[in-house]
Amino acid sequence: MNLIKVIFMDYIKGRGAQHNTHNKFLQHSHEVLDDFLNYCAAENEDADQNKTAYLEIFPKTIVNKVTSPDIGASFSMNPYQGCEHGCIYCYARNSHEYWGYSAGLDFERKILYKKNAAELLEKKLRGKNWEAIPIMLSGNTDCYQPIEKKLEITREILKVLLKLKHPVGIITKNALILRDLDLLKELASLNLLKVNISITSLSEQTRRILEPRTATIKKRLETVKILSENNIPVNVMMAPIIPAINNHEILPLVKKVSELGAKSVAYTVVRLNGAIGEIFKKWVEKTYPDRAEKILHQIEDCHNGTLNESRYGVRMKGEGKFAEQIAMQFKLARKLYLKDKKIPEFDCTIFDKFQTNQMSLF
Repeated sequence: MNLIKVIFMDYIKGRGAQHNTHNKFLQHSHEVLDDFLNYCAAENEDADQNKTAYLEIFPKTIVNKVTSPDIGASFSMNPYQGCEHGCIYCYARNSHEYWGYSAGLDFERKILYKKNAAELLEKKLRGKNWEAIPIMLSGNTDCYQPIEKKLEITREILKVLLKLKHPVGIITKNALILRDLDLLKELASLNLLKVNISITSLSEQTRRILEPRTATIKKRLETVKILSENNIPVNVMMAPIIPAINNHEILPLVKKVSELGAKSVAYTVVRLNGAIGEIFKKWVEKTYPDRAEKILHQIEDCHNGTLNESRYGVRMKGEGKFAEQIAMQFKLARKLYLKDKKIPEFDCTIFDKFQTNQMSLF
């Protein structure tokens, strides 16, 4: 029993989730038996290799209609399913169950990629019924997660958007976005781009715990600065606010990103729907054993006594006294540091699906 206890208490480095939850869509479940763990320990072998697998999939479409009234976008596209960043709180974890995987470790270690995404996008935008409506890249998982450095799917998507002069919003927490600065500058010069950089904390220690494989806080702050210096409008997402972990950083974080050129900030309050509740609870008990109960109770205080909140209109901001305090802090922060700043509107009038403004060769 001692061997088993040691194995279970070991922290899986570089990962957010510390186990795989059962997939609610599957009849059977996978269980690691004590005999196997004891055997691995006796043989000095790893029970889990903790490696990431990249699997190509072949979708027929890439643009998704967004029906949630809480999301400020009508359409989104996701070149990747699953995300190696491993953010423990990520709402997208539940979507991995639709692919037959767990919302836990599988979400971080089974990455599905859509190599034909740019081709599908161009086909969609050139359709006779498509009119220019801003598309969010991505609405689910990060389009600049580590494998993008090799595959360059997001870069190819941006090339299509620039060629057809179509508006796009980007949300990421990876400094890899700066690789595509050439394309971003051209899109921004035509008012076709808004960039959202996700920064949940100014503490590198907190970042490593919450978001193990994301860019460092220093890199993300540099990204805000460089994008802003190149006239690319930046909104910073402090998402999510997690009570007793990062809620005390609202004012200093907004002040810092404003000084670096960000034009606006937005936030969400953490919500733990579906399998995320189980994943987060086990993680917080392992990571913050001294205050796990406090964190969970304060999250419940933001969602009418439950960790699970799905109601439109309140799920993103929460309710109750604690949620009100968060909202008041952001209101004050915007008044102090972002009073005269504003994100420009998209220009949807120059979309050119047939490239009629290109000079003919004949």
